[in-house]
Amino acid sequence: MKTKIYLMTIFVMINMIIVSCQNNNDRKPEEHEILAENAVELSSEQYVNAGIELGKIDQSQVSTILKVNGTINVTPQDLASVSAPLGGFVKSTNLVQGSAVVKGQTLATIENFTFIEIQQNFLETRAKYQYAETEFKRHTELYKDQVYSEKNVQQTETEYKTLKAQLKGLEQKLIALGIDPADLTEEKITALLPVEAPISGYLKSVNINIGKYINPSDVLFEIVNPANVILELVVFEKDVQKVSNGQKVIFSSPNEPGKSWSAIIYQAGRALDNDKTTMVYANIDKSDDHLLSGMYVNGEIQISNKNAFVLPQDAIVQFNGKFYIFTYKGKRIENGKLMHDFIAVEVQKGSTDGGFIEIILPENFDSKTGQVVIKGAYSLLSAWKNAGEMAC
Repeated sequence: MKTKIYLMTIFVMINMIIVSCQNNNDRKPEEHEILAENAVELSSEQYVNAGIELGKIDQSQVSTILKVNGTINVTPQDLASVSAPLGGFVKSTNLVQGSAVVKGQTLATIENFTFIEIQQNFLETRAKYQYAETEFKRHTELYKDQVYSEKNVQQTETEYKTLKAQLKGLEQKLIALGIDPADLTEEKITALLPVEAPISGYLKSVNINIGKYINPSDVLFEIVNPANVILELVVFEKDVQKVSNGQKVIFSSPNEPGKSWSAIIYQAGRALDNDKTTMVYANIDKSDDHLLSGMYVNGEIQISNKNAFVLPQDAIVQFNGKFYIFTYKGKRIENGKLMHDFIAVEVQKGSTDGGFIEIILPENFDSKTGQVVIKGAYSLLSAWKNAGEMAC
């Protein structure tokens, strides 16, 4: 009897356990929204801490950029190499590299006794020419009165014209030496001649010293006028056809971080050098003292303009080699808390222009509706990467 009661007790207990398990299985779990693979959620507190700012995708003119390197230079008319036409010994100079000079200023004096011979020959030839001119006019008048023969007039004319040619040649030599023929007299003959600056600017190089003998081919000074600096850019063969006159260039110097200048291309090269490059020249819009001849620069040539979708740079993030933006899907209540939902959308990056980046959207994306995260996208990327680390 006791055994029977014991067995009945065990049977009742088993039934109670089965019913209890069935009741537990019938209970519904606490509801929680299952997020899509490309979805991110933030609580209101996380939303504020992330500094989220929303905006819309705009359309704007974007330039296609060609990155190039180059230097600051001057035009040929703003760079002068100064020599002494006949050479000689340097008698005096007081200038050093970097000195400012003006056009016509004496840079140095050169001593050469050949100068004396040229001046002497000029004065003698001028005196003979003046006499020959008088004789030619007198003989011409006498010939008209039939006093002199035609032969005598021709001889006088030949001598007159020969001396005139010699005088003109000597005048040009004096001018090349920096001497005004009209001011030269017997009292002004000298072995010292000035070397004058042909342009205003600064001395880029000084290659002489007192007592040094210089040849006519030696460059004594180099003068550069920095007021008209230009931009010289190197373009490779594959990009030559993309460059044309009138295109804008934005350039900067490693020596001036954070500062940039603009220029307009006025001559695009069409002949390639041995290294398969060509030179492109641009006029600088607003030059200043920071731009020195010979300075290395990095440039961006704006190849073309097009209408494109753009977003600020902070709105685009990179993850696993792809680029994404985040769209705002709205807010909802979950377990009594306010939640904000976002969707990561893969995009393609285009050109960068003035802090904005061109984006190529998916075909089914409607840019006219919805809002996009323009600030705080990196916080969303962190939450997305950590798969709910920031989620409730």
